[in-house]
Amino acid sequence: MPVDFEKHTPGSPRIDLSEGTNARRLMEFLLETPSVGYTPAELADQTEIPRGSVGPTLKRLEEAGLVRHKKPYWAAAEDDRLGSAIASFVGVETAASSFGDDWYAENEGWEEDLPDLSAEDE
Repeated sequence: MPVDFEKHTPGSPRIDLSEGTNARRLMEFLLETPSVGYTPAELADQTEIPRGSVGPTLKRLEEAGLVRHKKPYWAAAEDDRLGSAIASFVGVETAASSFGDDWYAENEGWEEDLPDLSAEDE
């Protein structure tokens, strides 16, 4: 993943948990059963992430304190930050399902009925 070279601090465990990223997909899966450990092969099978990407992604998540590792198993970390992560994931999914349609794009001319607020009343 490219970074801004001037702002990059080596060793900074910043993780991109945007929707669709491997880190996000792994975290979502691990958070479904936080007390269960999985091997990288099992995680690759369950998340459909290429096996070669699972290991490096888990290492980054471990450096950030989001997962724990007992060889050969990986699980979600026991950390208060995970509660925030779960709330964020659920909140984004709820907002997307509630407001995913673009009503304005689907209804041309909607702006024609708006009052002209630029004119001053005299």
